[in-house]
Amino acid sequence: MRTQISKNENSKGAVQANATHGLRDLFEVGLKDIYWAEKVLTKTLPKMMKNASSPELVNSLKNQLSETKEHVSRLEKIFEVTGVEATAIKCEAMGGILKETNSLIRQTDIGVVRDAGIIAADQKVKHYEIATYGTLHAFAKTLGEDKVASLLAMSLDEEKRTDAALTGIALNAINSQAHRADAITNT
Repeated sequence: MRTQISKNENSKGAVQANATHGLRDLFEVGLKDIYWAEKVLTKTLPKMMKNASSPELVNSLKNQLSETKEHVSRLEKIFEVTGVEATAIKCEAMGGILKETNSLIRQTDIGVVRDAGIIAADQKVKHYEIATYGTLHAFAKTLGEDKVASLLAMSLDEEKRTDAALTGIALNAINSQAHRADAITNT
């Protein structure tokens, strides 16, 4: 990558010398950002599995872990193909989502309510990944990186399928069970 995104601007709004100057730079920063996020998820998903009680949710999280490891490998292939150094830049957005996830787990008792919270948190993760992979795919297409665009499209499609599966788990059982548990507690 040629430059980093600057968090600082001078008083006239001009970006300092370490600013990103072009689409290629944004693309490289985005790759490093999602690389960090995916690597951190390989450590976070087992914690989510440990705290989930629904066998269907645990199975979904196990599948996601396998898929996430594949995403890390795929990103490493993308770095190789593009000649970009495979380094991770901390993703503040994902860091915030995962901090919120950990807080939710600490604040809920194991059971269907926690499961509903884990699904909600996981879908926030999925939506961030969908947005990021979608953007990177569009950047790759624009930059003429067709092989990279194809690899990114694979991850994007997998994230969308996982999000839909999580919605199914929530709607088919977890949310109504959590609602009933809440009704019993409040009577």
